[in-house]
Amino acid sequence: MRNNTVKKIAINAMVAALYFVLSLPFMSLIFGPVQMRIAEALTLLPVFAVSPVAGLTLGCVLVNLLGAVSGANILGPLDIVFGSAATLLAGFLSYALRDVRIKGLPLLSALMPVLANGIVVGLELTFVISGGFNLSVFLVNAAQVALGEAIACFVLGLPMVRALEKTGLGKKLFSDRVEHFAS
Repeated sequence: MRNNTVKKIAINAMVAALYFVLSLPFMSLIFGPVQMRIAEALTLLPVFAVSPVAGLTLGCVLVNLLGAVSGANILGPLDIVFGSAATLLAGFLSYALRDVRIKGLPLLSALMPVLANGIVVGLELTFVISGGFNLSVFLVNAAQVALGEAIACFVLGLPMVRALEKTGLGKKLFSDRVEHFAS
């Protein structure tokens, strides 16, 4: 029992660190109306288990916090709360739809981060840029965020899932069983 908890904490720490590290080189591209967060490909890890959702959310909070502190994130504290909540929601939805497969691929799981971030971050951007809600501005912002998210999830995330499934590493890393190795 204790080993399982330690394993989950370690895996989530690694997922958060990986999300953060994958975001750092692209800080100028991951905030604003046009976003390209390759780290969002990791939102498909919940296809294997619900446990990585915590690490994804923590990684997103840290990136949004760094962006707000550095001034790179025009949404500031709003994005720390709502942008990170979109990643949390996307992770849970990806997990919920993990078994719905089209030609063996979890396409609906990949679509959930696109929709969640497109809507939530699109709304954030609309309120910050327009000072209130404007449908046409929202639709443009949501589409731009969703496009970047779609690239991360469909172009990077699905091949990552396929590779983790093919090698068995996804199950091994994220299963609730703790492997004991002989010394």
